[in-house]
Amino acid sequence: MNNQNFSTTIVVEQSPSEVYKAINNPRAWWSTEIDGITDEPNAEWNYQYGDNHRSKMKVVEMIPGKKVVWLVEENYFKNAKDQTEWVGNKITFEISKQGDKTQLTFTQIGLTPSYTCYKSCEWAWTGFVQKSLQSLIATGTGQLQWFK
Repeated sequence: MNNQNFSTTIVVEQSPSEVYKAINNPRAWWSTEIDGITDEPNAEWNYQYGDNHRSKMKVVEMIPGKKVVWLVEENYFKNAKDQTEWVGNKITFEISKQGDKTQLTFTQIGLTPSYTCYKSCEWAWTGFVQKSLQSLIATGTGQLQWFK
């Protein structure tokens, strides 16, 4: 069985500090249904998507212009076999300079094909990172409704 963690990468024209700033504003690229501080070390915040998905995140690492890590402390999926699948996962954003461009690698450590939600989570994260977050970085406006 494939135990590879989900990961997706984008390359943008903007600086590592601009990428870092965008990551730390998930209300602009992931969801407006976020409650709490998202851009400070050890901050805890809640995400909700209707009654289908809820998560409690903790910012566990922040290295300006280089890395952000969120820990999934609580999670609920309405339609998953294991409604707490993400609990204990780390969501990492690794930023690196690639010549005159900036590379961002998003990885959810623990999100593997063995998860019930894997296909839908893979689809959603790919869209949120490659469409919405990339748009926020490039234009200042995320595409929160990219999937509709």
